Amino acid sequence: MKFTCEKALLVSALSVASRTVAQKSTIPCLEGVLLRAGVALQLTGYNLETGITVHVGAQIQEAGSCVMPARLFFDIVRKLPDEMVSITVDHKQQVSIRAGAAFFQITAMDSEDYPELPDVNGKSGVTMPQSALKAMISGTIFSVSENQARPIQTGCLMEVTEDSVTMVAVDSFRLARRTWHTENAANHTLKFVVPAAGLKEIERILEDSDEPVTFTLGDKHILFSIGDALLVSRVLEGEFIDWRRVVPTNCGTVLTANVAELTSSIERVSLIISEKVKSPVRCVFGDNMADFRTANTIGSAHDTCSIAGNGGELEIGFNSRYLLDALRVIPSEEVTLELQNGLSPIVFTPCDKKYDFAYMVLPVRLRSNS
Repeated sequence: MKFTCEKALLVSALSVASRTVAQKSTIPCLEGVLLRAGVALQLTGYNLETGITVHVGAQIQEAGSCVMPARLFFDIVRKLPDEMVSITVDHKQQVSIRAGAAFFQITAMDSEDYPELPDVNGKSGVTMPQSALKAMISGTIFSVSENQARPIQTGCLMEVTEDSVTMVAVDSFRLARRTWHTENAANHTLKFVVPAAGLKEIERILEDSDEPVTFTLGDKHILFSIGDALLVSRVLEGEFIDWRRVVPTNCGTVLTANVAELTSSIERVSLIISEKVKSPVRCVFGDNMADFRTANTIGSAHDTCSIAGNGGELEIGFNSRYLLDALRVIPSEEVTLELQNGLSPIVFTPCDKKYDFAYMVLPVRLRSNS
């Protein structure tokens, strides 16, 4: 195998493909990056759960393939002079890397032992703007459960209809939902759960642009096509929670608040809360005013925030981190707060109909002296 490539293109492709290289594996070649030179140059990283293939523009002098040691190869290419990089691999897997006056010789692995990525043969793909999918992932993934006893909740549910794509994440304490609407999302309905690890890699590749991303669902895997990159991930098996039945509707108390002001108030009160010294935030929703306070062994804190509506002095406690995680990803300036009583969840929903989201946080039982 022999090819020549611009250093910047090679570094960019390596930084993406190497994200899914296995850190430790019983299959040694999975700890490397697969290089295939044919019509174009392909770089692949795969850990048997998630795989990324990136296509790179290169001048192919001789077709072939090999598996490069991921960390060493990336470090070498990154430190090369900003010139064209020439790479040659002989039949003994000896690799010569040259750029300008710099020259390296390392040993690669045989590509015959590298597992093939799953072949995803599904129905027609679903296409949407990269910015929309990126916002959906960042707006939900923080609510994914880390409890391996419920593996189905360690991923995000994706539901596709003829006119929308919805993403939902849940754990034992909260729920996050984002929905993107279009005139023609798909001509069939889809429902599947993507592991959080795969979605995090997709989020890193996606750009804040209207460039398209297409995903295609197979029998056990899903394929995302993003520019020059292809990402394949297994889908989780099991029955995801019926989120429509979990989120309360027709709540008795409906208030409106400025997202930035509400976030700032809770952030200030939370300054004396830490992983070692925890305490709930006691919230009292009154007439056009929300009162937040907490107390623990470090001290106490108190702040208020103006709201629209009368909460009837409803008192309820929350884990401040769960509230802040939701508030920080709300895309609108104003948000609706829906409450029932001191033992029911709070639900954040949009005031403006151009947005479609819901964030639910379960309350913490307050002690009388907390």
